[in-house]
Amino acid sequence: MEEADFIWMNGEIVPWADAKLHVLTHGLHYGTGVFEGIRAYDGELGTAVFRHREHLDRLHQSAGLYCMEIPYSVEELRTATHELIAKNGLRHCYIRPLATRGYGVMGLNPLDAPVDVIIAVWPWGAYLGEAGKQDGIRAQVSSWRRFGGDTLIPHAKASGQYLNSILAKIETVRAGYDEAIMLAQDGSVSEGSGENIFLVMGGRIIEPPQTASVLDGISRRTIHQLAADSGRTVESRSIARSELYIADEVFMTGTAAEVVPVREIDDRVIGSGQPGPVTRELQELYEDAVHGRIEARRDWLDPVEVPAADLAAES
Repeated sequence: MEEADFIWMNGEIVPWADAKLHVLTHGLHYGTGVFEGIRAYDGELGTAVFRHREHLDRLHQSAGLYCMEIPYSVEELRTATHELIAKNGLRHCYIRPLATRGYGVMGLNPLDAPVDVIIAVWPWGAYLGEAGKQDGIRAQVSSWRRFGGDTLIPHAKASGQYLNSILAKIETVRAGYDEAIMLAQDGSVSEGSGENIFLVMGGRIIEPPQTASVLDGISRRTIHQLAADSGRTVESRSIARSELYIADEVFMTGTAAEVVPVREIDDRVIGSGQPGPVTRELQELYEDAVHGRIEARRDWLDPVEVPAADLAAES
C-alpha cells in the first residue's frame, strides 16, 4: 500500500510509522473491532468526503451492536478526518476509521478492555483495478457460504467477520478469478467478498434482500437513490444462484470497488460479455455524484480544506 505521512490515533495525529498498538491488543487476538471504508474525491467542490456522516453513523452503529462504546462522537471523528486529510495534503484518498478493543484484558469477555480508535488516509485506486471498472471482472461463486444472522451480525462492519470473506477471496484468487460471490445459508445469492451485488433482468434492477445476510452498504444505498433519480426502481428479493447466469447484467458496488461490471461468473458469460447499458448509466451517475457533478446530490459531499501549499506539492 502507498503510505501517507500521518495517522490520527486516540485523539492525536502521529507520524505514520509511530501509529502502533500493543501485541496483546484484544482486537488482534479476537477480531473485536469495527471499521469503515470511506473515500474523499477531488471534484467540483474541491476535496470532499463522500457520504461521510453516514459512514461514521454506521461505525457507531456497528460498535453498538457489539457492545462497544466509541469514545469519540461522529462530529469529533469527522473533524479529525478533515484535519488528517489536510495534514497529509491529499486531494483524494481512501479513509479507514477503526475502533478496536485495546490492551488490558485477555479472554473472551471484552467489556473491560479500552477502546482504541484510529483514522488512516492514503491514496488508493480502484480496488478491483481500473480495467475491471471499465471492462468488467470475472467472478466465481464461492464454496464458502456467507455467515447467517444467527451466527454473527451482518449489519455490523466488524473486523473478525471478514475472515469469512477472506476465505472466499483466497479461494477465488487462487482459482484465477477477480472476485467471489457468496451465497447465504439457504443457497440464495448474498454478496461479494467485500461488495454488494445487483442483477439487471429485463430492465429491472434486482438485489438480494437484507435477510440474505448482506451488509447495508452505503454505496448500495447510493445506487438505490441514483436509480430512483433516473426513474428506475430497485427490487429486493431472494435471488437463486442460477439467475446470476441468465441475468442481462450483473454489477457490484462498494466504497473501495465503486461500481464494477461483472462480465463472467463461473466461466459463464453474462449478457453480451460487455458492461451493459444500465450498469454503465449507474456507473456514470455514481462518478458524477462522488465528484459533485450532480447538484441535487451535493449534500452527500463533505468538503475538506486542504492547504494550497500541500496541493501544489502533490501536483
